This record gives sequence, structure tokens and C-alpha cells, in this order.
Amino acid sequence: MITYQSWGRYPAVEQKIHSGPRWRSESLDVRKLEGTVLPHGLGRSYGDVCLNDGNWIIPTRPLDRFISFDTQKGLLRCEAGVSLAEILQVIVPRGWFLAVTPGTKFVTVGGAIANDVHGKNHHRAGTFGCHVTQLELLRSDGQRLLCSRDSQRDLFSATVGGMGLTGLITWAEIRLTPIKSRRIDQKATKFSSLDDFFKLSAESEQQYAYTVAWIDCQSSGHNLGRGIFYAGNHCESGTLSATDKSSGLAVPFDFPGFALNGLSIRAFNWLYYHKQTRAVIENAVDYEPFFYPLDAVADWNRIYGKRGFFQYQCVVPQKDGAPIRDILTAIAKSGQGSFLAVLKVMGDKPSPGMMSFPRAGVTLALDFPNKGARTQELFARLDTIVREAGGRLYSAKDACMTAANFQRYYPDWTEFAKHIDPRFSSSFWRRVTGRSHGVRP
Repeated sequence: MITYQSWGRYPAVEQKIHSGPRWRSESLDVRKLEGTVLPHGLGRSYGDVCLNDGNWIIPTRPLDRFISFDTQKGLLRCEAGVSLAEILQVIVPRGWFLAVTPGTKFVTVGGAIANDVHGKNHHRAGTFGCHVTQLELLRSDGQRLLCSRDSQRDLFSATVGGMGLTGLITWAEIRLTPIKSRRIDQKATKFSSLDDFFKLSAESEQQYAYTVAWIDCQSSGHNLGRGIFYAGNHCESGTLSATDKSSGLAVPFDFPGFALNGLSIRAFNWLYYHKQTRAVIENAVDYEPFFYPLDAVADWNRIYGKRGFFQYQCVVPQKDGAPIRDILTAIAKSGQGSFLAVLKVMGDKPSPGMMSFPRAGVTLALDFPNKGARTQELFARLDTIVREAGGRLYSAKDACMTAANFQRYYPDWTEFAKHIDPRFSSSFWRRVTGRSHGVRP
């Protein structure tokens, strides 16, 4: 048994490693194993969706080969263990970019599909799964199934956003988007309230492919929800060549638990908001800091100390903004908070995944230091707001969701369970369903 943690460093579990296929042509032999298995990529999920306590994980990084790249059509086929960082190194110099990317490039293609990740352009492009044209799924009984919207359609729908439970993705084909430069024309606008955010978002959606806001979750009163709104488009001209932009920065040790407290987080939020002295700043920036600011600092999760942290990400119907206002008010009153708080209006482009998180509305993502019962009590209050608003939480970021809430947020979970491979399971799935796998034991 080896101790594993997710990126949030909570929970810590004991699990075993099964040396699965190192080539996509190899079989998956788990018949003699006791217990269940779960694919495991780079482990950037925050909660326990990437963990399989007391059981087995199958490392997918050995499946790290490119298969084909049609530079005319922008179709890339690669094995599931290839990371988005490795893809970008290949495609950007050739004038292509990921159609959808999350906030870190240290994610495998298999993980991006399994969690159906989304990004700053959801209002236009939808989720990562919207741009997966086909994939191969290897089941524990030896079946190899080619899945797409036209072939094995139900299984394709279950696999996109399916948390790695439907089998092992061996390879996938994704559609890219063309670019003329590696730089982004960025516009950063300070706003002083939640109402201003919604106005900015509505004004920017047609003009900009990418929109997102950092917000000061410690602000209250008439400043509730103030922040900086970032909008961007790919530059129409410039270089595609990469330069060495590695910062070399890393967090060398675990911060002590007292380092992140209400006072330090409030100070950071105040400084971050006021560091932009002008109301609007427009400039061209490299895509790396625009899409992946945290990737510049290795092991940044150590800032939260040995107890780790939680990311709380929800999406709620937009309505009049009342649910988000209530959530931010509850956080401010709690004295807890985050210096990584992101707010975005999501689009209405449907995902092909039956268990995918994104939907039309407003998504809010925040990191919270693990303060034990105090943090859990806050989450219970936030859950009530999300549930009553008809929203949901993101499984890939969750470590605390109750079974009752999960089953309400994802009413298709029983239909999805029919497609789970009988030898696959996860700590998350057992926690939110009480089942060891897709069918009842």
C-alpha cells in the first residue's frame, strides 16, 4: 500500500498500484486482483474523485505517445496519458491551440475527458468533451470499444465527465482551434460590485472569446463581489515560437497552519485588488500567464500546509445573481475565505457528458484552508444555498459533498451507473452513492 493524496492534499488514502498497459495495444488484466481499479493521471483533481482507498489505481502516464496530427484540419490523436502541456508544446508552434483548457496544463487528456474540464471560453466553446471526436475505451473484460457521438453513443456520453469509472481510455482524438500568435490581447477591468461584474460579463461575451473574473471574497456591503474582470482574444499577429518562460519558482516546504488566516487572506485580497491602479489596462500577454498563472509556481498547494485545502466550486442559475450574492455574504461573515476566488458566467452549449458539471449559469470557485469542522460547517451553509437555487457542485473539485446532495445535483446518476465498468470504482463514488461500483454488490 502507498499513501496518496489529491492536489488538495485531503484526504490521504492507502492504495495499491497496478501496472496497467504501457502501450495502447496491451490488454488490461485485472481479473486476479482483489478489489477495484481506477485510472490515475497527474492527480490534479482536488478531492477524492482520483482516489481509490484500499484498492488499486492504474497509472496512465505511460500512455504518453502522439498518434497523428492533421495540421490542416486541426485534429490531434494521442494516448490518454499525454498532458495538455505536452500537447501545447507540439501544436502552438504549428498555429493551433486547445479548443478548451482548464486553469492548469498539467492534466492528462484522459483526465480532461473524465472530468469534462471547462475554461474561460465556456460561453462560446462549451466543455472539453464538446471537442472530443472519438476515443477508445478498454473495459476490464478485454473489450475495446470505439466511442463517439455516432458509435457507442451512450457509453461515450457516460465516459465524458464519467470520472474514470467506465473503463480505461487508451487514446482520444480532439479538435483544435487555429491561432496566429501565442499571445493574448488582454483587457483587465476593475469593478466594485457584483452588479458591475454581471454588467461587464454581458458586455464582453460577444467581443471576447475568454472571460473570467477574480473577486475579493472578503469584501462586503456595497463592495460585495468587487474584483478584476479579465477578457481576452488570441492576437491576430505575432510569433508562435516558444521562449523559455520557466519561472523556476517553487514552494519548498509546507506552510505552517497559522500562515493562512482571516487577516492574511484579507490583506492579500486588498493588495491584489488595489495593485491595479487604473480602471482599465489593455495589453498583450503570453498565453501561459493568461491561462495558467498558478502553473508558474511548482507545488503551490503546499501553501495550505499539511492539512491541505478544499476547493468549493458550484454553478447556479444566473437569475438575478441572488445565489452568488448569498454565497459571498456567507463567506464574508464566516471569517474564512480564499485568495483564489474565480467567478464566470457559463454558456448554454450542452456537454455530451451525462455527468458533466458545467451548465448555463454562474460558476464560483474558491479555495479554503482545511480548518476542520469550521470549514465543514461553512460548506453546509453554502450547500443549502446552492441546492435551493437549483445548482450543483463540481465532482472533480469535491471532498465533502453529501450523498443526498450529489444525487440531487446529478439526477442522471442511476442511469450513468449502468455504464460503469464492474471492476472500476473510486473513493468519491463510494462516498456519494454507497455503491462499490455501477451495480449494487
